[in-house]
Amino acid sequence: MDDLREPCPYRIPDDCGGAFTMGCVGGAIFAGLKGWKTAPTGLKSRFTGAITSIKMKAPVFGGNFGVWGLTFSTCDCTMIWLRNKEDHWNSIASGAITGGILSMRHGPQAAMTSALIGGFILALIEGVTVMITRMNSEQFKPVMPTVPDMV
Repeated sequence: MDDLREPCPYRIPDDCGGAFTMGCVGGAIFAGLKGWKTAPTGLKSRFTGAITSIKMKAPVFGGNFGVWGLTFSTCDCTMIWLRNKEDHWNSIASGAITGGILSMRHGPQAAMTSALIGGFILALIEGVTVMITRMNSEQFKPVMPTVPDMV
């Protein structure tokens, strides 16, 4: 399906690190904005509030995203190994399994709900990916050359 990605066992730490990085960057942005907003008035105290919030919350966001990436990638590699093929269904099932695993300690009802939501979100992502791929492939279809009329 995707020749640009690492082969399966090496994909797991790669995806985990990428998810951790995205979580840290996104967490820094959101935590910084929230720290700026909730700090007392004054430029120095707002900067201090933003930096303090980033230091406290960005690693937590990064860790949470890293755990999600690790679990998802492990489930995806397991699905590839079980099914002996790499397609969009593996990602959808991996999203559902990941959602269920990560919320399992809150009970079976929460795990089932999170599994359904995870599968639905991954189905949306994969559907949009397929749609964009098909739209972009239209421009590369061969066109029958036309011969000018000799009148």
